[in-house]
Amino acid sequence: MTHSYISACPNECSAAYASVLVDCAGASETYAYQVPAGWCVQGGDVVEVPFGSQVVRGIVLEVLETIPPSVDPQRLRSLLEVVDQQLFPKDYWALLEQIATYYCTPLIQVVRTALPPGVLGRSQRRVRLRPQQGIPPLSEQGQHLLHFLQTKGGGDYSVRYLQQQLPKVQRALGELERLGLVETYLAAPASQQPKQQQAVVLLKSKGETLTQRQRQILHYLQQQGRDCWLQEVLKATGTTVQTLHRLAAKGYIAIVEQQYCRIEQGVAVTPDRPKNLTLAQATALQVISEHLDCAQTFLMHGVTGSGKTEVYLQVIAECLGRGRSALLLVPEIGLTPQLTDRVRARFGERLLVYHSGLSEGERYDTWRLTLMPQPRVIIGTRSAVLLPLVGLGLIILDEEHDSGYKQDQPQPCYHARTVAQWRSRQQRCPLILGTATPALSTWQAAQAGQIHTLSLPQRIHATPLPPITIVDMRQELHRGNRSMLSRPLQDALGNLQGQQAILFVPRRGHSTFVSCRSCGTVIYCPHCSVSLTGHLFGEAMEVLRCHYCNYSQAVPQRCPSCGSPYLKPFGGGTQRVVSELNRLFPELRVLRFDSDTTQRKGAHRQLLTQFAAGAADVMVGTQMLTKGIDLPQVALVGILAADSLLHLPDYQAAERTFQILTQVAGRSGRGAHPGRVILQTYVPEHPVITAVKAYDWDTFANLELSSRALLGYPPYSQLILLRLSSLDPEDVAATAQAIAQQLQTLPPVSQGEWEVLGPAPAAIAKIAGRYRWQILLKGKLEAVSDLSQALMHLKEQCPRSTRLSIDVDPLNFL
Repeated sequence: MTHSYISACPNECSAAYASVLVDCAGASETYAYQVPAGWCVQGGDVVEVPFGSQVVRGIVLEVLETIPPSVDPQRLRSLLEVVDQQLFPKDYWALLEQIATYYCTPLIQVVRTALPPGVLGRSQRRVRLRPQQGIPPLSEQGQHLLHFLQTKGGGDYSVRYLQQQLPKVQRALGELERLGLVETYLAAPASQQPKQQQAVVLLKSKGETLTQRQRQILHYLQQQGRDCWLQEVLKATGTTVQTLHRLAAKGYIAIVEQQYCRIEQGVAVTPDRPKNLTLAQATALQVISEHLDCAQTFLMHGVTGSGKTEVYLQVIAECLGRGRSALLLVPEIGLTPQLTDRVRARFGERLLVYHSGLSEGERYDTWRLTLMPQPRVIIGTRSAVLLPLVGLGLIILDEEHDSGYKQDQPQPCYHARTVAQWRSRQQRCPLILGTATPALSTWQAAQAGQIHTLSLPQRIHATPLPPITIVDMRQELHRGNRSMLSRPLQDALGNLQGQQAILFVPRRGHSTFVSCRSCGTVIYCPHCSVSLTGHLFGEAMEVLRCHYCNYSQAVPQRCPSCGSPYLKPFGGGTQRVVSELNRLFPELRVLRFDSDTTQRKGAHRQLLTQFAAGAADVMVGTQMLTKGIDLPQVALVGILAADSLLHLPDYQAAERTFQILTQVAGRSGRGAHPGRVILQTYVPEHPVITAVKAYDWDTFANLELSSRALLGYPPYSQLILLRLSSLDPEDVAATAQAIAQQLQTLPPVSQGEWEVLGPAPAAIAKIAGRYRWQILLKGKLEAVSDLSQALMHLKEQCPRSTRLSIDVDPLNFL
């Protein structure tokens, strides 16, 4: 469905009606509403409207002078409130519709994903106590509900909360309401609003006598040359609010309410100047600069440490100089601190940051700022590609190969690279895909001439890539070494000589699973088809945790199957490696960098800053360590359990393994000292391992692409994954069979353009108590539009007990 998205002139209030896309489950069409007399409503406004018995929010798509013939004027309802104005520029709406169509997702769901939290929403049905003169006889359920309301909090709760807390609450609620003991009401959606804060404004001199303290305040304000926040003045001058009010009474200043932008402030950095470029960097910069007004995609293929970021910064400077904004995307929040500091040092207050780690207020205000025409630099994770960004002139995807750019759930399951390509064409601006290990789809497109390749084949100052030593762990075991750390790695760690090391481990936690040594029973999550992972707290392993549903339990004293006390942890994660390091090298200072240690806001920056400042000798981490982190003092990288990446049930396993191992190896030797890498494996002869050792991307990529072409896998075909889940294993199995049969009747399938694979249980058959099945569609490239509407209609045919999600171009098959 295509919407014209007409914006009314701000000075004309001629619109009598509005076409609104409402935020309500199951509502995918637009609805006409009457615009109250005197209101100025425009396309892109967020409004509150009545919808059935609820009050919901929605987006005005069009303003209309007449209503469609199919709409009954007598049943037309009016807009209730304009909550926010023009959150969507006119040309931005076409992008959201393209995402909805390609990723088989209702438009309102795409809008909900794009907007910052707290803008949309719907009313809540709530219950509150009424003043009571006396209590008539009540049923047992009625007494229970009344007691709950009288003794808990303020006696005001949502109906949904009461339904979760009490059995048979609906009948009891009706009884209390009929007797006048409670009342129900609709609470409007909570609004996300700009924050107001008191500011001090300097006025012209009045010639009145001033105290010394008042003259100091005026001198400070004159030095700043701008309006200052009241709290900022109090802190800087050591004065009081009363002194400021007396100064305002004399007419020298005014204290007013101003909108305060809640944006990530970052840390103080030393201003930076552009650096001299190598010949390869300068060539790349020149080529991109010549295409700043074109929708050209570039693959900046540079080895780790080749200076891609400096090229980014100098291209961004040119973009800003032309009065346009630049968007710089990274795959993980953990990458933003280092890159943010470097960009802030170069561009100062023109920088904005946008990612899910910000508060709701920070995301809302950052979104509003991107609607302004002022040229800015925006750094963010994949959701930042959906920012409206007026005057977008450049898009950069750093580490473009990373799977973090793909959303698995909820829908839309978009890929930031794909959306960035659409935005590049829409805005006629270049897109730079930077990486040392391109996604094979990007590499194939570059080989076919669809993408222009810019090569950075050497590190800055011609520093060599660190040599990679392959250690055969079979031989280590044969020689009696049962430690997780090979002898060569232990020798290297014992001889750091003031330098630093990184140890990469694919998994967090202490042990991969806990098993009974008597009967072999493995302790599984009761809600998921996965083993529980052991986690240390202090010196002892106290908790088994599921990394899918977050269920946790204490380690049992005896085997739940045979009663044996001989339970043993197997496998290893980051915690176990830290324990082993502490045992073998008590003199080494160790930090752990994984999702367990970086949950708090600012934790990524804190840990990286500590390590960069030399507060630790070794950092142990997961894949978060592999993504663009620049730590010049790291001279040693150890890679543990590399084989676990190779043997996943996924046709992309080889590609991902090469990318991860090469990226983590590239963290070594980026400073003045030469680096080295020790890679531990049980399959040293594997083609991926030998290719990583030689840094031979071209040979690996060509072999892998040849294999994909023979099997008909991407990038030579397209995949769509249908995921079904239900609390009832029979329901989900039956629904999957019915959908698979229906898919066979669709013309693209019956005509042989698409193939249906499945249905089959998912690789992880149960997560969080929901049984999971999958159906895979494989077909010709760029043919999703042939199936889009038919696939979206499949959701309507699923029973309420079964959820269906559609993942176009999936990367995760577990």
